[in-house]
Amino acid sequence: MKPNIKSARPFIGSENFETSSRFYRDLGFDEVPLSPGFSLFRWNETSFYLQDAYVKDWIDNTVIFVETEDADAFWSYLLSLGLMEKYDKVKLMPVRIMPWGKECFVVDPSGVLWHFGEFFKENL
Repeated sequence: MKPNIKSARPFIGSENFETSSRFYRDLGFDEVPLSPGFSLFRWNETSFYLQDAYVKDWIDNTVIFVETEDADAFWSYLLSLGLMEKYDKVKLMPVRIMPWGKECFVVDPSGVLWHFGEFFKENL
């Protein structure tokens, strides 16, 4: 019998741990400090580990997809946070329609690319 998997938690690096921690709290995640330079960030059932580790090639190739219920509403939420005004390197890219659904994008202060997407019902 195959065992049950409860969650997947990626590890994300940061160029400046304090700046990235503040960014993810501002984005809406709750931080659980685990040790100096290492925290768990949670938002409902979604979570990841942020660590004080920076390898440019790793960060530049880190891409995370998070499923949302409504990509348009999530985009409005992102705009309301003023993240690009608070953080120099943060980028937001608006919703685009794909064959499978919709998604918008956030680049964090270190360069990690986040996709926030909504699947069309037929693609669930």
